[in-house]
Amino acid sequence: MIMSLIGVINMSFEKVKGLINQMINDEIVPGASYSFITGLNVEDHVAGYKQLKPTKEILPQNQLYDVASMTKVMGTVPVIMQLLQEGKIGLDDSVTNYLPEWKFPKVTIRHLLTHTSDIEGYIPNRNEMNMNQLRQALLGLHTGHNFGKEVKYQDINFIFLGWIAGVVTGLPIQPLITHMVLTPLGMIDSTFHPDARRTVPTTYDEKTGMNRVAKVHDPKAQILGSNCGSAGLFSSQRDFDKFAQWMLQLTQPGKVYTPNIFDAMFCNQTPMQNGTRTFGWKLEDYEGHSYIYQTGYTGILMILVRERKSAFTFLSNRVHPDVSERFIDARQDMIDAYLSDLFD
Repeated sequence: MIMSLIGVINMSFEKVKGLINQMINDEIVPGASYSFITGLNVEDHVAGYKQLKPTKEILPQNQLYDVASMTKVMGTVPVIMQLLQEGKIGLDDSVTNYLPEWKFPKVTIRHLLTHTSDIEGYIPNRNEMNMNQLRQALLGLHTGHNFGKEVKYQDINFIFLGWIAGVVTGLPIQPLITHMVLTPLGMIDSTFHPDARRTVPTTYDEKTGMNRVAKVHDPKAQILGSNCGSAGLFSSQRDFDKFAQWMLQLTQPGKVYTPNIFDAMFCNQTPMQNGTRTFGWKLEDYEGHSYIYQTGYTGILMILVRERKSAFTFLSNRVHPDVSERFIDARQDMIDAYLSDLFD
């Protein structure tokens, strides 16, 4: 075991680094902050540009990124799991216990956490609504034929979870995340109110010549504000490292999870045991080795490999100056290269 760990620590991950540099050269992403973690050994890298328009700026260290759906697993999941630990909610509690406006009592907190609720329905003019209108529209949706049977990744699951946490505690989900997760874990960079001077921009407006900076990219998060548990967090490479090491139980900065909760985070938690989801995270297998990961639309990735006490974190702004669809394939190549280097 000692020899294998030393081997992992000495890995250079040159294939992954080469792919990232190629992504930058091809302008799939302007730049990236990324790290390879094995145990307490952390190898941080920064490459490329903070922005390409209106002028090119080199990417400094420890910039803040809009981490999009990483908000789900770095914020809302830890809040919900703590409420479960404290007995304030139950995994198999009906959503209607907390959100009586929702008319489908068969949907439980477990369904939301594992993306097996299969909530369906179309909301016209969704992005033009105010907060109350959007709330009522979301609560007016319904479950589909694949309820509880298949995994369908949806933001609404974590919006509902955020509202449930708010009902139980009396506080909006985003202040709860700050109080119950970011502060105890020492994630001092992470915030829902970033300083524009150290924040990497997302989209660029050709008409105005201005970047979107320090304002959340996700339209639903823009409308719901502090009541959104699916997106809205801004974070740094340094805080991603802290979170990854905590999830791998390499550090104990705060009494956030009990040991059994850590165990649960790396197991299949879908209701029929037929999906590849744990609580919030995607659960995958590489040649017999299990790992969990989560992505963010803006160009974010975290992979956690518990058996090797290893992680790969990647932060970029692939939506700058506009959305790069080539990123999806490039991201998968990066994931495959990391796992290949780690296990082969």
